[in-house]
Amino acid sequence: MRDSRKRVASVIRLRPEKAEEYRTLHAAVWPAVQERIRASNITNYSIFLRDGLLFAYFEYVGDDYEADMAAIRADEITQQWWKLTDPCQEPLPTADPGEWWVEAEEVFRLDEHQHIGEDGR
Repeated sequence: MRDSRKRVASVIRLRPEKAEEYRTLHAAVWPAVQERIRASNITNYSIFLRDGLLFAYFEYVGDDYEADMAAIRADEITQQWWKLTDPCQEPLPTADPGEWWVEAEEVFRLDEHQHIGEDGR
């Protein structure tokens, strides 16, 4: 049985001089921003920080990913939130022009329904 959730991981740099501001903002994410994320079928959303890199992970459980992402981008309150968080971030050098968070390639997945064969493989 294959898990039908879409897993999304993405990366961006955190400007060192903005690290504390970014942490403070995310210690109290606006409820309307959280509601919009949930309404767009996103679950298990986390952002991690290590060595100046922000790593975001979420699972998408809807059936129209592009429409749900467009709804987030169009949301006025989310746009106001991004006006606060975007100055804290810097796209990776490998990002395309205009691209902000860049998706990471999934190179391994262990699902709970995956079974090991008799030979251990």
